[in-house]
Amino acid sequence: MTKLRMGLIGGGEGAFIGAVHRIAAELDGQIELVGGAFSSSAEKSKRSGQSLYGLTADRCYGTFEELIRSESVMDPSRRIDFIVIATPNHMHFEHAKAALEAGFHVVSDKPMTFSLEEALELRDIVARTGKVFGLTHNYTGYPMIKEARHLVRSGALGEVRRINIEYIQGWLASPEERDGNKQAEWRTDPSRSGAAGCMGDIGTHGENLAEYVTGLRIRELCADLTTFVPGRRLDDDGNVLLRFEGGAKGVLSASQIAVGVENGLTLRVYGESGGLEWAQMEPNSLVVRWPDRPYEIRRTGGAGVSEVSVAASRIPPGHPEGFLEAFALLYRNFAQAVRDANEGKSISIADYDFPNVHDGVRGMQFIETVVESSARGAAWLIFPDA
Repeated sequence: MTKLRMGLIGGGEGAFIGAVHRIAAELDGQIELVGGAFSSSAEKSKRSGQSLYGLTADRCYGTFEELIRSESVMDPSRRIDFIVIATPNHMHFEHAKAALEAGFHVVSDKPMTFSLEEALELRDIVARTGKVFGLTHNYTGYPMIKEARHLVRSGALGEVRRINIEYIQGWLASPEERDGNKQAEWRTDPSRSGAAGCMGDIGTHGENLAEYVTGLRIRELCADLTTFVPGRRLDDDGNVLLRFEGGAKGVLSASQIAVGVENGLTLRVYGESGGLEWAQMEPNSLVVRWPDRPYEIRRTGGAGVSEVSVAASRIPPGHPEGFLEAFALLYRNFAQAVRDANEGKSISIADYDFPNVHDGVRGMQFIETVVESSARGAAWLIFPDA
């Protein structure tokens, strides 16, 4: 099978997520990174492409415009098939729009855009160009999240009553943005991050995960955002009360000032006849609770789990799979959609099980509704479909 050729925008020296994209994309042997524009500095971009990714000098571009222009006229046997956007939020829309309109499929980091207005326009561009668009809500790729989704949507837990999502970290408990931390600098800068800080960076993962697993959409919310670190310009902590369609209630808590916590993402779903609990720090286990018998611990690839979660596993039970493998599953599904699209097949993007442009719009709606609710004194606001 011929590998799909990938281009990368961002991910240069000092970045974390560029290497993650590269490893995840190439893990299943279907994709190969062949070129990119890795920094806003032309010199740094070219140096990063060769030193970090081992690419030839002619495929290390000084700007993203040069990348798109040069690759667009290249022979189809060498030209990149899709472009990955791993830049700060304020550049996502510009890069995605240019890539899509030049005929490239796109994978973008989340949140999808800087604003809801941009997200709605990008959704129109995806529809107009007919290109495949993926969004890296990578936690949906864990096998035990697939198992949780199967349990809820099969009705095994009965009607869902309560959904709790917690995503807490401690890396911004101090003013890291004033100490030369590049990742902290742009994430706490409203001109680059957008209207929200913590709630946009990790709260959107919680929103996406809750809707993905349960199939229930948030209809109303009430938010209280806080900035604890003096002088910081965006929220670093927040709590959101949620009302879902069908009557389920929920709470989403997100924080980046929880001292000493590494990456505390947890999901709990409770229905009328059962419940489940999953934690990203122990991703190969899913706790399932019943009212009339002992609770279960289901394990990745283990006996009794569903076919959908088995299909998301790569190795035998007892061999840990984690963040990179979950990320890679999104790329595996995205690659299949791209291959089918390139062959002229009529595709329904929802059939490929990876986050898409519609999820990106939901994420931006969530951010803007949460920020408005908090600004209005934790007012209850409608969270409508756009």
